[in-house]
Amino acid sequence: MRSSATLLALTLAPLALAQSAGKPPITEPLIVDGQLVFPDNNSIPRSLTPTELLWMKTHASNGHNTRGNPAPPNGPVHCAAEYEPMQGILVAWNGTSGQTTILATMGANITTIGNADLYVVGTTAQQSAANTALTNAGANMSRVKFFTYTTNTIWIRDYGPRYIYQGDCRAIVDHTYNRPRPQDDAFPQWFGPQKKQPVYDIPLIHGGGNYHLSALGDSYATLLISNENPSLTNPQIIDHWSNFQNVNTTITAAYPTNVDSTQHIDMWMQILGDRKVMISDWPSNVGSAQDVICDSAAASMQASGYTVYRVPARSLSSVHYTYCNTVICNDLLLLPTYTNSTIVNAGHNTEALNSWKAAWETTPQRKVVQVNCQAIVSSAGVMHCIAMHVPAPRGGANPTAYLKSPNTSATYNPGDVVPLSWITDDDVSVSNVDLQVSLDSGATWPITIAGATADDGSENWTIPSIYSTHARVRVVARDAQGNTGFDMSDADFTINGPHCDADFNNDGFVNALDYDAFAELFEAGDLGADFNNDGFVNALDYDDFASHFEAGC
Repeated sequence: MRSSATLLALTLAPLALAQSAGKPPITEPLIVDGQLVFPDNNSIPRSLTPTELLWMKTHASNGHNTRGNPAPPNGPVHCAAEYEPMQGILVAWNGTSGQTTILATMGANITTIGNADLYVVGTTAQQSAANTALTNAGANMSRVKFFTYTTNTIWIRDYGPRYIYQGDCRAIVDHTYNRPRPQDDAFPQWFGPQKKQPVYDIPLIHGGGNYHLSALGDSYATLLISNENPSLTNPQIIDHWSNFQNVNTTITAAYPTNVDSTQHIDMWMQILGDRKVMISDWPSNVGSAQDVICDSAAASMQASGYTVYRVPARSLSSVHYTYCNTVICNDLLLLPTYTNSTIVNAGHNTEALNSWKAAWETTPQRKVVQVNCQAIVSSAGVMHCIAMHVPAPRGGANPTAYLKSPNTSATYNPGDVVPLSWITDDDVSVSNVDLQVSLDSGATWPITIAGATADDGSENWTIPSIYSTHARVRVVARDAQGNTGFDMSDADFTINGPHCDADFNNDGFVNALDYDAFAELFEAGDLGADFNNDGFVNALDYDDFASHFEAGC
């Protein structure tokens, strides 16, 4: 009996021979010992393949990775729009030679005109190929960052990661990928720790290309999301996105699958500004289902205050030619162009370029760059589908921090153990953190819980025997260059230790600040200086306070 390894080798052998002979790479995964196997550099489309559909019918999990109990991020959350400042674009170096040529052209423009990093995910062999292709394409290689990970496919938009800001720190919201591609599905869970960024698991089966949003928090998806999550109502789906990403989602109609097999909204819509959107038009299919969907969305968004731009779209031989599936990176917009003779002769490439120039090139710095995408469009996706945005760190070169807890009003007693939790962010990485306590609402920080401690996100703090009604905690993040940034509790909390009467300002210490605070109220005749509580402010209060002050309590 042959082993699994032998069976896999025999199964893959014809594929290797075909590829070495110059034949097209595989367009379907293989089933080996009941598992789907995805050879490197495959041409598996964005849509589900027949093999995957067959496999899903016999597997209850549908190939989805198991995740823990989901809990949304706390505190202020902002989901990054694609037209906001970006640190980089993330790509999976997979697919055919024609498709990786597109990646190389994208990378050259992203690392130069786009003024951003290119994060390349792939095996060692794929990284080597990427290095050569990007160098030859003219990329700024100092801005290319490699991550060693084996993906199943090139379609990284659909499996993530989706970025939010939690406070001023970047974090990831991950969904269950709507394809039985386990390595792709697991990628955000792997990538988050590589970047020291938390990952929150939204309880939705989803493909990330079926989603667009603005920086104002309005977002859009098609009814595909409802079909993929039949146990949830649309309001429940909308609530999940609201809880995890702080957005208000509109669910639109979806294209018929014979026009677009993915039914993803990024094939016909691109939000390019706070109130600006590009939507497909179908001049060769007026009145078709897809034309009605686009016209309806355009009218609705215009009524809500959007400036709506239109570009042509065309369906030829079951291939959806779209000019909305673009990549925005800072001042750069990458626009697909095609060599199909019908598309060229109809003037669609030129018409799309003119529409995008009018919409995007509103400043001298902004540029639209066309990229030949004929080699990928027949796989049910274009450039937006093979790129994921990594937003810029809000602190620039300085670290940022977000204190998750304690962050509300509370009362603690000496000896209580209070868990502190936080996250940090930086353009490179945070080296260590300080954990400090204030007893005067953040004016001073006299107590250090831990100095230059590991940035592991948690620490148990045993409450000391002091008294304060204005206590706060802060975390100070520090990078290797000594740059710092901090966040502190949003509200005062009480430490209910023994109270010293001479600690007039309740900061836990008896010093000149207490004397000054008492004297100010005393001179004003304020009842707050009624130290002996007899209802009057006079010399007796002064003498009583002075006696306690001199005694140190």
